[in-house]
Amino acid sequence: MPDSLSQSVESLFQQIGAAPLRAHDEGLVVRSPIDGAVLAKLERDARHVVAARALEAEGAFLIWRSVPAPERGHLVRLLGEKVREHKQPLGRLISIEMGKILQEGLGEVQEVIDICEFAVGLSRQLYGLSIASERAEHKLLETWQPLGPVAIISAFNFPMAVWAWNAALALVCGNPVIWKPSEKTPLSALALHALLVQSMREMGIDLPGLSSVVVGERDVGEALVAHPAVRLVSATGSSTMGLAVGEVCARTFKRTLLELGGNNAAILAPSANLELALRGITFSAVGTAGQRCTTLRRLIVHTSIYRHVLDRLKTIYQTVPIGDPLKPGTLVGPLIDAASFARMQETLATLRAQGAQVHFGERLEIGGPDSFYVRPALVEMASQTGPMLEETFAPILYVCPYESMDEAIALNNGVKHGLSSSIFTANLYEAERFLGPAGSDCGIANVNIGTSGAEIGGAFGGEKETGGGRESGSDAWKNYMRRATNTINYGHALPLAQGIQFDV
Repeated sequence: MPDSLSQSVESLFQQIGAAPLRAHDEGLVVRSPIDGAVLAKLERDARHVVAARALEAEGAFLIWRSVPAPERGHLVRLLGEKVREHKQPLGRLISIEMGKILQEGLGEVQEVIDICEFAVGLSRQLYGLSIASERAEHKLLETWQPLGPVAIISAFNFPMAVWAWNAALALVCGNPVIWKPSEKTPLSALALHALLVQSMREMGIDLPGLSSVVVGERDVGEALVAHPAVRLVSATGSSTMGLAVGEVCARTFKRTLLELGGNNAAILAPSANLELALRGITFSAVGTAGQRCTTLRRLIVHTSIYRHVLDRLKTIYQTVPIGDPLKPGTLVGPLIDAASFARMQETLATLRAQGAQVHFGERLEIGGPDSFYVRPALVEMASQTGPMLEETFAPILYVCPYESMDEAIALNNGVKHGLSSSIFTANLYEAERFLGPAGSDCGIANVNIGTSGAEIGGAFGGEKETGGGRESGSDAWKNYMRRATNTINYGHALPLAQGIQFDV
């Protein structure tokens, strides 16, 4: 690139009309995983700043909740239009800051656009129910009302989309939002939020607390989660982080929406279209350098095709294009940082010590000493044990044999997480069994596609230590509202429920 990555970031901010980044010598250091370059040093927000943002959001809620929902939707529509207009610079910024390939960065921006379109339609469809009453001249209703300020804590791997999944719905449901992005990717957050601020100005909305961003590390997130003005915490990250969030919120019965880890599996049956399956398996396992919560981590292969599939995968892994994520043709970019690389190598060392056959996983001489590119690893496992039972947030694919469908489903379900799963098969019985009540116990169960990638029309989330939360489509909007049951007596008598007689 002719310019440094930091200069590129400054240019991208200018292109979208965002305010220039204010340097802070002792601030939060933001580096690009592409070459380790420092992109910016941002001022950390202190706890009192977080508290002020929460109180501002509480004040904004008193006004925003009474704005008609279709008008709230108009704000989200403007945001979606601005994001579409600036899709290229936003996608490039994601790639520079997070390290995913440019096409994945652009794909993430498209998810922001898509959820905005979904939310605009939703703003005219916040439906309740009319329920048959057992009492004459009575009407029984179920209505949905705005909840209150929503805290959104997002992870580094999807630095824009996760906020949008939450914020677009929260805003049309009548709630202000406070965003605490990952300390590894705050620039993407600041850029996207700038477009929302522009949209608010165009609509003449003068509500400083309607949306805000707080920058910092764990202490900032802790202060936000604990603040009494926040009514819902939507947190994306590790199961350990989710447990800490859940414990704090439980003390005051605060609502949570947790999107946590995933140790996702795919079953490969003998009847599967092998060429289709290998494409789906490979991208699910190596895309985003294995740093998706839906990354394929466990491949469960029927014994009759196990050796052939493993040999094919070894050949494919040797030729996967790895390198600069901004260059066309690259499929796998760098790991986010040195800590991620260290965890991957520790896991592979443990596997070797336990006798597993490890293929690849080595560091590649790309980018320089402060960037971490690796060849995705394949690990042959005779049974599902050791590190295979845990989630290592890196491109490690365990390959394990199975004999019967009962065994395969048991292996699929035999881990702590329950996010995504898939089966590759041409057998209707196997597919329906996998999707049925005795099949996959995950929140996402696919047939003949991989585990990664999700459309915004469906609710996204998982079970067990994945947290149980649901974001994005379907009826996930109900997370951001409170439900009220209403009884209206339009008669002149007062019949009581269950036929109770009472006179005064």
